[in-house]
Amino acid sequence: MGKITASRTQLKPDPKYGNLLASKFINCLMWDGKKSVARNVFYDAMDEIRKKVPDREPIDVFNEAVENVKPHVEVRSKRVGGASYQVPMQVNRNRQLSLAIRWILIAIREKKGRPTAMKLADELVAAFNREGAAVTKRENTH
Repeated sequence: MGKITASRTQLKPDPKYGNLLASKFINCLMWDGKKSVARNVFYDAMDEIRKKVPDREPIDVFNEAVENVKPHVEVRSKRVGGASYQVPMQVNRNRQLSLAIRWILIAIREKKGRPTAMKLADELVAAFNREGAAVTKRENTH
């Protein structure tokens, strides 16, 4: 089912926070192989978060935001006889993480007209406070 790719073994922690999750997120944020751009967007968002949530370390806010977006159950289609049923199932850890990252990115890409770093910071702070588009998506999935 979950094929383990080499990316997990090769993933290096990001330079600024030494955090594996952050570098995975930067890789998912990156378009057209422009990692330096993605990295700058991420770090700008972190600086923005530092202003918005002054009493917490921004990387902790980021980690908790991703935790808050992770789904615990999702529905999978299961065929019984001629009918397809939606069956709730536990989500494994890797899929939880990739879904959480995907939903956050979808949420910020749907908002238009502001720098990505700002949208990302807003979405992460919202997710940290258990609100925002990505958390809504998770609630709907549940």
